[in-house]
Amino acid sequence: MIAVRVLLKATKEPLKRIPVIIHVDAEDKDIGPVFTDRSGVANFDLHSNSGKILVSGVERYHGRLDGEILIALWSVTESADDSTGTPGEFPSGSNAYPGMTMHRFVVEGRTTATESEGYLINPDDWSESFVKARAAQEGLRLTGEHWEIIRFLRDYYAKHGRQASVREMIKHFRTVWDQQRGSNHYLHSLFPGGGPQKQGNRLAGLLRTKGEH
Repeated sequence: MIAVRVLLKATKEPLKRIPVIIHVDAEDKDIGPVFTDRSGVANFDLHSNSGKILVSGVERYHGRLDGEILIALWSVTESADDSTGTPGEFPSGSNAYPGMTMHRFVVEGRTTATESEGYLINPDDWSESFVKARAAQEGLRLTGEHWEIIRFLRDYYAKHGRQASVREMIKHFRTVWDQQRGSNHYLHSLFPGGGPQKQGNRLAGLLRTKGEH
């Protein structure tokens, strides 16, 4: 049995419902995907082998496959050639995996791919034009407040390697705005399509947060 445990470096939280594939060198074939469980573990009924492990379609490990293998990430979107994913750098690389449902729409003449709920598959595709196109598609009229939150979400992720929690958003915007506009109710009223953690992160080019999986 081979167990692949996937967690976030920053918080040590398990990443659940993440597709994991094992490529067995000797047989030159892929096994999976197997989705991680609530504890962040994907189990494979395989004997010890040599091969590679792909998480969300990105190679994260190669070598001996035996027992439990730990894969710690700042984000599942961090690029394969920058697996350290140190805070201060925004992650890059595709989040696609075999069989993933993708939707495409055009942003300034360029085709952009998202997953089934509209989250960018490749964070490198994010742009201000993407925000405008995505918001229009969701029927959201962008204001300065929306943009301030979107930029805060991106800056926070770049600095901390994870999405900001609603509590952290409230603390920040009660400081820079005021008690009323920084409240949970007001922040959610700005993003009626799931609140700042869902719709906000989607527009900011980030992944779904843990609670949405």
